[in-house]
Amino acid sequence: MGITFVEKGDRSRVRPHAKIALVLAGGAVPGGAFRIGGLIALNTLLTNRSVTDFDIYVGISAGAFMAAPIAAGIGPEEMLRAIDGSSERLTRLRPIDFYGPNWREAFSKPAHLAQDALSLLPTAGLALVRQLGSRFRPELINRVRDFVAAPGYDSAEALLRPIAIDIARSSRLRPGLSYLPSGLFENSGIERFVRENLRSNQAPNDFRLLQIERGKALYIGATNLNTSEGVVFGHDEDNTVTISEAVQASTAIPGFYRPARIRGQDYVDAGVRHTANVTQAVKVGASLVVVYNPFRPFVNYSTDQLLNNKTSISDMGIGAVINQAFRTMLHTRLVLGMEKLAANPDFHGDVVLLEPSESDLHFFNSNPLDFWQRAPSALHGYISATEAIEHHHDRLDGILRSYGLRTDLDRVRERVEQIRRANYDDRTIMKVLQRDQHPLRDTATARDSTVPLRVVR
Repeated sequence: MGITFVEKGDRSRVRPHAKIALVLAGGAVPGGAFRIGGLIALNTLLTNRSVTDFDIYVGISAGAFMAAPIAAGIGPEEMLRAIDGSSERLTRLRPIDFYGPNWREAFSKPAHLAQDALSLLPTAGLALVRQLGSRFRPELINRVRDFVAAPGYDSAEALLRPIAIDIARSSRLRPGLSYLPSGLFENSGIERFVRENLRSNQAPNDFRLLQIERGKALYIGATNLNTSEGVVFGHDEDNTVTISEAVQASTAIPGFYRPARIRGQDYVDAGVRHTANVTQAVKVGASLVVVYNPFRPFVNYSTDQLLNNKTSISDMGIGAVINQAFRTMLHTRLVLGMEKLAANPDFHGDVVLLEPSESDLHFFNSNPLDFWQRAPSALHGYISATEAIEHHHDRLDGILRSYGLRTDLDRVRERVEQIRRANYDDRTIMKVLQRDQHPLRDTATARDSTVPLRVVR
């Protein structure tokens, strides 16, 4: 795990009342076990605060799926329990919640194509009749003669093009790609999961009520498909949708999911416009911003470093190429945003960007859509975060202490040792990572808001 710092805060005094934000960047929603593992490490590091106790939450794409329950007081340990069905507060996360087939368009689009294709028969006949009419007959006869005299592409195009244009103008046929579904899956299951679990935990599904009842500001980004404009949902931003609807809009990955149609507007993944939207947290007054971005490109420094027994990412197939391309695009924007924030003379706070190591081969090779590798993914997220904490703890601790946050590195290490002693058994991994360990909370509170925050380097 790597950490990037923007340090502009005042270290001469402790500011325990300064606003702290958690910004969760995008990535595939079903691959959330990795990011949950990293958040558990972050939550374990802090001894006097939990990730559910921050002031501001910003979620983008898959990060929105995590930000909503965390802002409502449901910690990452509880979310990990939901993955294997052991949670008493959350319903079990199932593949159908993420992989709901886009049945509606799978049937309606071909039906529209068949209907429009049938309309071509009478349309083509009328077009030919018009071409044979007195006005066009000499031109048609000349084109037929030219084709017979010199058959070829040019003469065939000259003969058929006017008829084809006439047919196209008169028919109901649309551009060919419009008959394909707008996405392989649809993500209404994500909206339903968030809505039902907020209700069962008596948490508001309304941005304004969340801010009033818990004192937490939640912001979720999305992209308006028809205007290409970025949209920010929040109590003092666009609050015309519910929290669960905002999560659905933010997670609608183009091509993978059908655009989320909510109250007459079509939305796609917030990652189209932003990678993390750190500026939103700064805009609303955050002095310390902790950013977690699990979607980082892999850097293959040497051809001696094999990738699945290959020497280049291109040898791993189209999936790896697309994966690397999107990671690179999103990460480049994030780095640029960090640089702008560092140069902004009006920002006098601190940013801690937590990411996997750029040479993390295991993470790059893992399939972010693999729902069933939850224990190894959660463990890897926790371990990579722990390694970053170990490497940068002194600098990280200095920043956190200036905001009144205390850390305990031994608590982070202890979980790793517990897993090692159990010989990395999947069941033990899940039990160890799911255990609430905040010593200052009673059982009910710990179950509600989960374990303390731990930041990774």
